[in-house]
Amino acid sequence: MSPTTHLDVSVAIVGAGPVGATLAATLGAAGIPTAILDQAPLPPMELPDFDGRAYAIALTSQRLLAAAGIWDRLPGTPQPIRHIRVADGRPGHRPSSLKLDFNAAEVSEPGADTPFGWMVEARALRVALNARLPHLPNLHVFTPAEASVTRSAEGATLRLTKGPHAGTTIQARLVVAAEGRNSPLRQQAGITVARHDYGQTGMVGAFAHEKPHNGTALEMFLPNGPFAQLPLAGPGNFGTSEFPHASAFVWADRRDLSTRFLAMDDAAFGRELARRLGDHLGRIRPIGRRWSYPLTALWASRQVDTRLALVGDAAHGIHPVAGQGLNLGFRDVAALAEAIIEAVAANEDPGSAAVLARYDRRARPDAGLMLAACHGLEKLFGNDFGPVRLARRIGIAAVDRMPRLKRAFAERAMGMGPGVTGLLGGQGLLTRG
Repeated sequence: MSPTTHLDVSVAIVGAGPVGATLAATLGAAGIPTAILDQAPLPPMELPDFDGRAYAIALTSQRLLAAAGIWDRLPGTPQPIRHIRVADGRPGHRPSSLKLDFNAAEVSEPGADTPFGWMVEARALRVALNARLPHLPNLHVFTPAEASVTRSAEGATLRLTKGPHAGTTIQARLVVAAEGRNSPLRQQAGITVARHDYGQTGMVGAFAHEKPHNGTALEMFLPNGPFAQLPLAGPGNFGTSEFPHASAFVWADRRDLSTRFLAMDDAAFGRELARRLGDHLGRIRPIGRRWSYPLTALWASRQVDTRLALVGDAAHGIHPVAGQGLNLGFRDVAALAEAIIEAVAANEDPGSAAVLARYDRRARPDAGLMLAACHGLEKLFGNDFGPVRLARRIGIAAVDRMPRLKRAFAERAMGMGPGVTGLLGGQGLLTRG
């Protein structure tokens, strides 16, 4: 495009991370004129090698990614999560024998063999998104780019101020803020946020191991925060004869302890991982990079404003105790995409207050329930008081013996539940034109 290009679209998305890019692909696949921009160029966001980061993609999120044409563009076969084990423990000690085991076969339709979800490398998802976005004729990608945004009751104007497309003007009916927890568009709109600091650091990475994981994920509740082991497909870039398998970890711990752990060399860090993991995977060896971030909850006072919708971390942030952060962002994508597609099909203005209200009614209660559930889990399982620890272990074992309640928990892990329809229910896209 020339520097003086003027573009009219229905939706302009600011932020091309996994949530924003998936929304762009979904709308583009549905034939909705869409623009997406990001401060970073797309190719460097697509890292060439495994870097230790991976996402747990729930069944409903996989359906959304498939409808948007992203899933089939993953460069490798994702690792299905077929079993989930939940236990309570302490570092260096065997976990409690009172545990909770979920088997996907118990909640799948007969003959379906549907897993709870899949583990997808962050790099692989970026490869798939980058492969999909350029092939959608209704989608315009501007990266790297920055824009000044003005909104009014009549519409929104984005003026690109930096990058190779500086000078381009985009007129949109709706602007979507997908820039993350520190969203400038949210701040510009005067939308306040409530935050809760857990006093913990989330540590993310991966390790190779001696014994196969058999598609099993482990959620271990420890006194200072939860520890999760999540199975990865292999052998990939980590396979060796000694350590032919790999898993990701998500480990929450006190900030002072986390600082010490992160400063360790691989051998010492691996020993700390093993103290929390146990010996069921045999010997282990850290691989890739270690990533860390402070654990806080975030809740925007509202998810919409004049010609503006917030999605993903711009609207809410939850504790990783249930591994649902990205999946919650994808639920926003499905709710907003459906509201926009329905509006366009009915010749409505996709950025009108009525359409945004429909999105808000679909997305906000779901996000609120998930935030509250994760907060409650962290508070319950982060308590090392003896009687509380005993009570929750008994509770875990009791749920394991209550088929209906156990099934309800399992379905929630898959993203299922009452009212799950449309893109999350596997119904596919209604395309325009």
